[in-house]
Amino acid sequence: MSALDDLAPVPFHDADAPQRARMLSRLADTELSVALLREPLHDAVELQIFDLEGARVALACDSEDRLADFFGRAVAYAALPGRVLAELLKADGAGLLVNPGHPSEMMLDAAMLDWLTGALQAAPQTGEAQLRLTAPDPQVAEVLGRPLSERLADLRGLIAGAALVGSQAAGGADRGHLLLIAGAPVDRQPAIAKALSEALAFLPPQPGGVDISFAETPPPPGALLFDLALPAPEEPAPRPKGPPILR
Repeated sequence: MSALDDLAPVPFHDADAPQRARMLSRLADTELSVALLREPLHDAVELQIFDLEGARVALACDSEDRLADFFGRAVAYAALPGRVLAELLKADGAGLLVNPGHPSEMMLDAAMLDWLTGALQAAPQTGEAQLRLTAPDPQVAEVLGRPLSERLADLRGLIAGAALVGSQAAGGADRGHLLLIAGAPVDRQPAIAKALSEALAFLPPQPGGVDISFAETPPPPGALLFDLALPAPEEPAPRPKGPPILR
């Protein structure tokens, strides 16, 4: 089972919109092995394009072994992040078949890849505001909690903590939500903000939106706290005792 398979308790095309969005978000950051017509020449690659149900599609898997198993033999391939491959195929007007025969099988047509590349353009706009922080709306926390937890897990060791809170502008009636990030190195904050903005772009929009803040502000009571503790190292298996020493 791969990370994409873990996000597919039901097939991609039978899943609801939030589940499909989570799979597409993970796909963007997954290194894919895409089938080529021949071995790459320098930096030039030529994708194998198949005619499938009247559509032109490339074929990629999330491991080279899966790709070889599909063809029944070793095949020339290039390893590309999903976001890079989506841009290449978008420019060619082709679609993408991912992991055929596995739980995370996806058939993404040109329109879906266009949506995917558009969502990946999401970037935060910097600004300042004085906000009153509250507990998040329970429905918002329910919708965003699990997918944000999965995305924040990728940042373990880079940030110290994260919390989803409600926010309200000082003296205003407008309410929204805020993702508080603690302990992020200043030089990594733009990249972290971009990654989280992308993750939010794949999720259902929430009333008032969800902003991102790098602050050491203690979260208010009722905040949704994310567990970013590093997993404990596995204990080494005890070595079997050797045979008795005979004297």
